[in-house]
Amino acid sequence: KAALDLLDEAIVRAKKDLETRIKEEERTETTEFIDRVAQVVGISAVKYADLSQNRTSDYIFDFDKMLDLKGNTAPYILYAYVRVQGVSRKGNIDFSQLDNDTEIILTEDAELTLAKHILQLEENLKEVEENLSPNRICLYLFELSQKFNQFFEQCNILNADEPQKTSRLILADLTARTIKLGLSLL
Repeated sequence: KAALDLLDEAIVRAKKDLETRIKEEERTETTEFIDRVAQVVGISAVKYADLSQNRTSDYIFDFDKMLDLKGNTAPYILYAYVRVQGVSRKGNIDFSQLDNDTEIILTEDAELTLAKHILQLEENLKEVEENLSPNRICLYLFELSQKFNQFFEQCNILNADEPQKTSRLILADLTARTIKLGLSLL
């Protein structure tokens, strides 16, 4: 029962925060949308906070820290994932229709840094398996989200010329798919 109470409290707090941000941004969302997002963010925040700690270390349970949009938290990682989906919506892009045989062009430091990090997934998963340390997946996803956000800020995706545009779209899609995989493994 205590665990359910913690999850319920996280959902309530996530919903309150979401409703505040929606109001500040002068947006309107359906009740179903708000409830669904609050549930995903709240539960993910608690699970992620637990798994992001080294299993041999103590930590302080802190809802504010777990639900923070900054730092090594589920909401921060989910935000990076949602940013990719925003690119898809804004540009009317169906990532499944991209030609994955397209050569990835890495001319900017942020592109190269992000691509290198994506390629480190297998190495990180092997370490997790060997050491039984899910916190390594969390750290990997946090760093991936940081690198994606830097890429997003520094590299224009939708207004880039071809073939750079498709290359950046593929890089963004790979980021989202990697985040989704990592969170599902957790």
